[in-house]
Amino acid sequence: MLKSKLSALAGPPQPFDQILSEAGQIILGKHTEIRLAVACLLAGGHLLIEDLPGMGKTTLAHALAHLLGLQFSRIQFTSDLLPADITGVSIFERDKSEFRFLPGPVFAQLVLADEINRATPKTQSALLEAMEEGQVTAEGQTRPLPQPFFVIATQNPAHQIGTFPLPESQLDRFLMRIELGYPDPSAERALLAAGGQRNRADTLSSRISPTELPAVRQAVAQVHAAPPLIDYVQALVDATRHDPAFQHGLSPRAGLALLSAARAWAWLDGREMVIPDDVQAVLPAVARHRLRTTQTGGHAQTEDITRLIRSVAIP
Repeated sequence: MLKSKLSALAGPPQPFDQILSEAGQIILGKHTEIRLAVACLLAGGHLLIEDLPGMGKTTLAHALAHLLGLQFSRIQFTSDLLPADITGVSIFERDKSEFRFLPGPVFAQLVLADEINRATPKTQSALLEAMEEGQVTAEGQTRPLPQPFFVIATQNPAHQIGTFPLPESQLDRFLMRIELGYPDPSAERALLAAGGQRNRADTLSSRISPTELPAVRQAVAQVHAAPPLIDYVQALVDATRHDPAFQHGLSPRAGLALLSAARAWAWLDGREMVIPDDVQAVLPAVARHRLRTTQTGGHAQTEDITRLIRSVAIP
């Protein structure tokens, strides 16, 4: 049913207009960030939200889970969390004289890894296989995860006490990294008047079924990218590899991620073709956490990506 609707519509189906609108009523004044988050999930990727505590990171994850109708699980990452607390453990049943596996909280369609950088690197790595392969290997047996499977991770800035930086291998598993930032004065005034939006997120109803998401993702993947557009993406990726401002350039996987995200952004705009504006819109969220600057050793900032965009000619 949804497949026929997708083929008939020039723009995104009505449910996604509602999803963007209703999420915007929960996370006030952050329409671009919400749209990036939805585009990330439509492209089949995982999302990392980095910001100070109290900015609405967890609320956004809850809102998207409700609006997309996804089975939701939250893992609160702490310094004493163990990998088995994420993947699950086996218990011995005396009456049956056998072990039974108890799935961990990672066995859900949308997993919120809250404050992921407060756990040790060993525990952080427990998510690597799940994010890359959609499966978990525990006690010698591989078990598939529910589909669709998304991870939305939140983390506090690295300079805060009690954090462990995510390794580059795990950062690369996130299609996008976004920041919410402080709300503008009008949005903050509305938030104060409403007394917060966290409880409202739990009252949201699903606007699409998880069984319909594969058709949506297929439609996103079919958004046309013309050869000159692919040349442009390749030129951007190649420019990072020769720019002395960066310690190392973007990988081929990053190039694929950029193109997938641009397709999702174009689809949400109601277009069947990717244009350079789509690539530029998603490039900061896709590239910043994958690039480190030579001068500071920290991750690239928005001005670094802006300079990169200006340095590469549009075909």
